[in-house]
Amino acid sequence: MNLSPARRWVLFGLVLVAGILNLVDRQIIAVLKPVISADLGWSDNDYGTLAAWFQGSAAVAFLFTGWIVDKAGVKWANPLGVFTWSLAAIGHAWAVTMGQFTFVRAALGATEAMGTPSGIKTIAAVFPPHLRSTGYGISNAVGSIGGIVAPLLIPLLAAVYGWRAAFVIAGLVGVIWAGVWLIVVRGVKFADGSGEPAAAADTVYGPILRERRTWAIAFAKVLSDSTWWLMLFWMPDFFHRQFGLTGTQLGPPLAIAYTGAAIGALIAGTLASRLLVRGRNLDRVRKGTMLVAGLVVLPVPLALYSGDLWSATLILALTMAGHQAFSTTLFAVIADVTPRAKVGRVTAFGAFCGNLGGMAIAKIAGAVLAAGLGYLPLFLFASVSYLLALGWIQLLLPRIRRAENAADPIEVIAAH
Repeated sequence: MNLSPARRWVLFGLVLVAGILNLVDRQIIAVLKPVISADLGWSDNDYGTLAAWFQGSAAVAFLFTGWIVDKAGVKWANPLGVFTWSLAAIGHAWAVTMGQFTFVRAALGATEAMGTPSGIKTIAAVFPPHLRSTGYGISNAVGSIGGIVAPLLIPLLAAVYGWRAAFVIAGLVGVIWAGVWLIVVRGVKFADGSGEPAAAADTVYGPILRERRTWAIAFAKVLSDSTWWLMLFWMPDFFHRQFGLTGTQLGPPLAIAYTGAAIGALIAGTLASRLLVRGRNLDRVRKGTMLVAGLVVLPVPLALYSGDLWSATLILALTMAGHQAFSTTLFAVIADVTPRAKVGRVTAFGAFCGNLGGMAIAKIAGAVLAAGLGYLPLFLFASVSYLLALGWIQLLLPRIRRAENAADPIEVIAAH
């Protein structure tokens, strides 16, 4: 791979920006839910339906995006993903009816499904093995900045230009990003496996579905991502119901919560890398990190009884930190156990399953709230979801080991 150190870090920086844009584009509708609902007459169940369509389309798309990323390689997969989801985001500005909004939400979910496998594969191609945990940690941490920026900036844009303009502005930034990427990668040849000949059986999903490691990742993603999507889509509504916040008032508590997510990702990634460089056992490092992350999320139901906005905010920030620490580690586990040629598909299939969990929780949350049951049943599930996911991983992967062909610097593995 003909990358200078400077260009290597520029590419990593662009990947980080793409992660921010991915979260901002999907989060606009959650931050502006009270405004858009009042304008278009949405019910909680309507919003839950839109969230479910977003998740469902992303889940289906993940069955194809991993294959696309593995075949196209990171050079072309990144701009393709960002450009198409940016167009889908812009399309929200012209949606009026429920059917039109359903279509653009489904389009956004399907195109944003390019983000995860292309980001994971790019970091694996750019960083040496022992630094990939740090790369994934920084990526998740910086990606959470989208969750910080959205509630602070989006309500201001909506107040000045209207809620439809917020979708257009965010989308145009993504279009510009795609152009910058193509300029930066001119002349670069990535050794990411995209140009290698492969047997027909190794270009489809069949082989990975016969492997325990795939299912260990997949169901852990179902459990852990359900809580993430619950928070992503419904946390603004929680603050609105619990404390009466609307518009720009939602900005500070949401920003604090997503700051917690960034801190959790950064700590988990950098600490794991340091422990592995010092020769600590790979299995213990990964599972120990996931155990701590799961324990951190346990108090989330207390947010319903705190009675104080900032106490509730800190509890949710702790929950978001726990999720991102768990998620960062789970991505690193994919890097630990998956060979280069399969990483896009394993990542995408895990994301597919995680989005199925997100689709289910989005619709369930809408129905639970519409039935007047409040957030307690949802938060009780969230509190134990990560420990259940860790238990599943322990059952299928009693010991996490490095993938085969570990000496290849482009293999998606972690150094012991």
